[in-house]
Amino acid sequence: MDLAGQILIAMPGMADPRFDHSVILICAHSGEGSMGIIVNKPLEDLTFSGLLEHLQIPVAPEGRDIRVHLGGPVERGRGFVLHSADWRRTRPDGATLAVPGGYGMTATMDVLEALAKGGGPDKALLALGYSGWGPGQLEAEIARNDWLTAKAPEGLVFGADDRAKWSAALKGMGIDPLTLSASAGRA
Repeated sequence: MDLAGQILIAMPGMADPRFDHSVILICAHSGEGSMGIIVNKPLEDLTFSGLLEHLQIPVAPEGRDIRVHLGGPVERGRGFVLHSADWRRTRPDGATLAVPGGYGMTATMDVLEALAKGGGPDKALLALGYSGWGPGQLEAEIARNDWLTAKAPEGLVFGADDRAKWSAALKGMGIDPLTLSASAGRA
């Protein structure tokens, strides 16, 4: 099972409060583990312009303002720009991870500088930290009914209403969030 390019949707009753009602885009998945970015947990106390100022990156008048999210509990001091694939096509040096489904992820300063000048990828969000799993860990969590998996529509991943993404992801699967149970069963 290759989950790269899919979203994980936290089930009600998620044991780990850091992932309560989370929607995570899986960026890499292999026998060595998995890595993803939470796309629905904005950091209310940090703005993109504030981060650029802290990094001493000048902002042009036409500079872009993208949302800053908590990407996960691992390496929270490290930034990742999750973006549309148009930036990847312009970057032949391998600095961007191609994520199935038309996404890219770049963790270098040049994407921040391009956004500050008004350029960069068409769609983007900045995540501080990431969500990570060791070999077989994510598969075990899915089998334990901690997560649902689904396709990752761009409108959901980059949508402006972060609070609605969890419900929207479930509704996209034909599931009414009110009908989900926090306990799993076996048939």
